Amino acid sequence: MNSLLKNGTAVNNKPIPVLHIIKSLGRGGAEVLLPETLSIHDKKKYEFHYIYFIPWKFQMVEEIQKHGGRVTCFSANNNFKIILQARKVAAYVKEHHIQLIHCHLPWAGFVGRIVGKMTGVPVVYTEHNKWERYHKLTYYLNKISFNVQDRVIAVSEDVANSIRKHHHSERPVIQVVSNGINVEKYASSYEAARDIRKELNIAPDATVIGTVSVFRKQKRLDIWLELAKALHDKHPKTHFIIVGDGILKNEIHEKSESLQTQGYVHFVGLQTETRPYLQAMNIFMMSSEFEGLPIALLEAMSMGCMPACTAAGGIPELVKDNINGILVPVDEPGKMVERLDDFLQQPEQVKALGNAARKTVTESFSMQKMVNELETIYTDLLN
Repeated sequence: MNSLLKNGTAVNNKPIPVLHIIKSLGRGGAEVLLPETLSIHDKKKYEFHYIYFIPWKFQMVEEIQKHGGRVTCFSANNNFKIILQARKVAAYVKEHHIQLIHCHLPWAGFVGRIVGKMTGVPVVYTEHNKWERYHKLTYYLNKISFNVQDRVIAVSEDVANSIRKHHHSERPVIQVVSNGINVEKYASSYEAARDIRKELNIAPDATVIGTVSVFRKQKRLDIWLELAKALHDKHPKTHFIIVGDGILKNEIHEKSESLQTQGYVHFVGLQTETRPYLQAMNIFMMSSEFEGLPIALLEAMSMGCMPACTAAGGIPELVKDNINGILVPVDEPGKMVERLDDFLQQPEQVKALGNAARKTVTESFSMQKMVNELETIYTDLLN
């Protein structure tokens, strides 16, 4: 393939076509990153295309298009049908003269590697999760095809270590590029058009603990509700907000009813714009069993929420106990009640750690830093 970059600059001033491949464009962590990075990328150097497969998960499509991305859905309602779309994706790559493929998550990664072999286009893959957590079939398809790509990006050092533990090869090169967010967009100075506390009948001086989450098993929202009940028993003025939806919706709502949390736990559903809800929160609580480097947590910290989390996956790379939040062991989530009990009696400490959380994100996890690192990788591969 002829290089389209010379000293990091597009030849003939034409932007280089880059294709992102991802399973869906719903509101998950990996998916949210795509329009956010697109808004900052150098459009004079790169032209971005996006292919996804699950047609009913499209919440990020409009946002990507707003920032100039070209989005195509090759409809497939299960993982095996996604693989069968490889020929269509390869045809798209040839038609649009794609020069670099960037895949996200294992099934899209597997397809992208096939397409890379078919077209001769270099492939970058971003790993968002630890390999230990994948279904066996997903794990083995990822593993057997892993060498057939040119660069691997891990979203945290914890994820990178997981890859190295299971993939015993020097190829491909693994590089950590921490997730980032737009710290100007997610700021406590954000002026929301909505007053979420007023809408939910929460007193202005009440402490609000919240989360933004897909309703999946790994998030352990059943445990989250148990923590909420235990904290509310000790601090009856405390309210809780859960932003999100997912396949476990009925199960989680039944759990809430069994705990009789009506009146102080507020389910607000899936929200495209989460900032008004984050602004209403004092504390962002996560009870996850495993994580990569959660985008929702980064957004909350950037908004000045104090994080209170289990030490899952890459979270300890972001949250430092008693410095910019609190951490409890993954297998002892009940300790969250004891730890937060102290903080709920010291609102000034909650605010102080929230400010420290914001500082952590602005200094080390900004979207600009992430995009700069991604473009360095793109330039390296294209040269």
